[in-house]
Amino acid sequence: MAVGIIPFVSSDEALLKKAVAGDREALDELFKRYRLLAYRVAHRLLGNEADALDAVQEAFVKALVHLPSFQGRSSFKTWMLRVVSNAALDFGRQRGRREAISMDSLGSKYREECEPLLEPNPSRELDRLELRHTLQEALAQLPVAQRQTFVLHAEAELSYREVAETLGISIGTVMSRLFYARQRLRVLLDPWMKQE
Repeated sequence: MAVGIIPFVSSDEALLKKAVAGDREALDELFKRYRLLAYRVAHRLLGNEADALDAVQEAFVKALVHLPSFQGRSSFKTWMLRVVSNAALDFGRQRGRREAISMDSLGSKYREECEPLLEPNPSRELDRLELRHTLQEALAQLPVAQRQTFVLHAEAELSYREVAETLGISIGTVMSRLFYARQRLRVLLDPWMKQE
């Protein structure tokens, strides 16, 4: 019986060193690791697929340009998500968008990657689409700082410390922003919850 070979998975730091030295494959691997997460963060901040894809592309270009100056004070993941969230917010400001577009426009390929259904159930899928739409509208009503903090914690699954590092703020500020964001979201989502 042949023993399976387990492929070696390089750490972000090792890939980063190789990428800075000009290794294109290492750079590709770094971006592959975080592209879906970057898209999800940008999509939650902007509210539609096209803008999120543009913001992620812009963020990856900025990251590529500034990669040699990355000093490692935080993890590559938190640095990359800071670049992505800032690019998304800049993109949103440039476009002058105030209201988010429904997540219903999210392509089926990304929908499956983000939230796979355990069982096909059309009624359940409609409920999910309605919830996504309602949540996106509620997120769009949060102040920018609260929305950015909430998305990085809830969508990107960053710890309080990682969110603080990503945004360059204190953990106390992260906790405060999350507290007020959750309070506001409860109020905004309460009518939807009472329908159930």
